[in-house]
Amino acid sequence: MKIAVLRETVPGEARVAATPETVKKFVALGATVAVEAGAGDGASIADAAFAEAGASVGDRAAVLADAGIVLGVQGPVPEGLPRGAMVAAGLNPFGERARVDAYAAAGVEALAMEFMPRITRAQSMDILSSQSNLSGYKAVLDAAAEYGRAFPMMMTAAGTVSAARVFVMGVGVAGLQAIATARRLGAQVSATDVRAATKEQILSLGAKPIFVEAVKGIEGEGTGGYATEMSDEYKAAQAELVSSHIAKQDIVITTALIPGRPAPRLISDAQVASMRPGSVIVDLAVEQGGNVEGAVAGEVVVRHGVKIVGHRNVPSRLAADASALFARNLFNFLSAFWDKEAGRPVLDEEIGDAIRLTKDGQVVNPRLLGAA
Repeated sequence: MKIAVLRETVPGEARVAATPETVKKFVALGATVAVEAGAGDGASIADAAFAEAGASVGDRAAVLADAGIVLGVQGPVPEGLPRGAMVAAGLNPFGERARVDAYAAAGVEALAMEFMPRITRAQSMDILSSQSNLSGYKAVLDAAAEYGRAFPMMMTAAGTVSAARVFVMGVGVAGLQAIATARRLGAQVSATDVRAATKEQILSLGAKPIFVEAVKGIEGEGTGGYATEMSDEYKAAQAELVSSHIAKQDIVITTALIPGRPAPRLISDAQVASMRPGSVIVDLAVEQGGNVEGAVAGEVVVRHGVKIVGHRNVPSRLAADASALFARNLFNFLSAFWDKEAGRPVLDEEIGDAIRLTKDGQVVNPRLLGAA
């Protein structure tokens, strides 16, 4: 089985779907690996390092020729993909539905890694968790870079510098890492989420939970570990609580996403205006419409004296580590189903049916067909 690793074509994408480490592991399984020249440049991986690990390096056509599996970070263009091949990458199925249809027409088996079910045995295959972890970390660093003051309290001969107050909205993987990182930098950290079960996680990291008490929220988690839409009553109560709290904060980091839907609006323009000049908001959901009114994807804008940071593709801003984790997710996935006799992965129903978008010329995923 030949595994092709492509150079990413989306502007600003610096990650790569394999590393020399995972190339060696694929070769040990009995696969051959071909890497498109320059695929690792953005992640500081030279072509020579891939070759030394056992991969062949060539142009796109040579890499794709007779490939049975094609790996990418973001979905490759359907043109030129070998008919019958598996394509495993972050495919953005809801946002790129036309491309999914094109994969079906091209006769490839498209596997959306972001549809990986959040079950125990699939944790090591979960690209959303591995990349969100880095996003939460980087969001705090981006905030610190834009904030014109120090994070920790400093007691000096010239006087005392107060600790920055950081508020994290959305306590998933990215939010938890943001809390931990801000705490390590010495900030006073608070956090909120619509899921009541996250309160203990917030406390365990040494942050202060900010929760609506009068109106019941989600006791557990929504499908796949994500939050779901809340009642209008809860949204109103949360907005009132957040408004009073956010006005006192120096930095706010928003991380809320609902799969298949626009990002929920968490911060209004009026709430931005209530913050003191020089404050910073980092919107990690900006590419899905944004949690913050006025956020602009790919830009740092200033509204009412407050900086709103809307960097695109935050994991790519840590390309070397993000690539290493992404590549391991892909290897863990494929190796878990590798059939030595067949010389290829054979997927089961639980995971295979969850992530498979297309097969035999048809779109087959129930989430795209409206059955789930």
